[in-house]
Amino acid sequence: MLGVHDLALFVVSGLLLNITPGQDVAYIVSRSAAHGLRDGAVAALGIGTGCFVHVFAAALGLSAILATSATAFLVVKLVGAAYLVYVGAAMLLGRGNGGPARRDSLDKASARKVFSQGFLTNALNPKVALFFLAFLPQFVDAGAGSRPMAFLLLGVIFTFNGTLINLLWAWSAARLSTMLGGGGRFGVWIKRAVGTLFISFGIRLALAE
Repeated sequence: MLGVHDLALFVVSGLLLNITPGQDVAYIVSRSAAHGLRDGAVAALGIGTGCFVHVFAAALGLSAILATSATAFLVVKLVGAAYLVYVGAAMLLGRGNGGPARRDSLDKASARKVFSQGFLTNALNPKVALFFLAFLPQFVDAGAGSRPMAFLLLGVIFTFNGTLINLLWAWSAARLSTMLGGGGRFGVWIKRAVGTLFISFGIRLALAE
């Protein structure tokens, strides 16, 4: 089908990879725990959209540039690392102690900010680009007539499944936050813990080879 083989194995492998917590999950959980499901869902959609940047890059062969050009990888890596540290610092220093009760509706400005942060958190991570470059070709037929279309198909499936998993993370975090009494101290604690985690992610990315 469109130059793809072992699709079932690809789906299962992708789901297992998506379930594994990382910086994307950490961001979604922090938004849901501190501000409710709507924030978490918007963050998940932003991350999913950011993932499409890597999908199209892999399909067009742009990810190969990151894999072969030390300069390109260094530039993207440092930009991504700086952004992660920035988001982490904002979580640590921001007051942000309003729980879901104070955020019953997401205004356009706040929704745009949450979405864009989720988008950039994923899109500026060169390791995600290299992951797609290494993972997707394993399920593309060597003799496929249109390899870019096969890459796109696999990327869309992976991103769709990943977004569903991320929405589940958002719901779970919001549910747990509600059970513990709303955003309040729990939300602030989660936000600060994730802020610290993001700073460590940024430092690790900056030091990555």
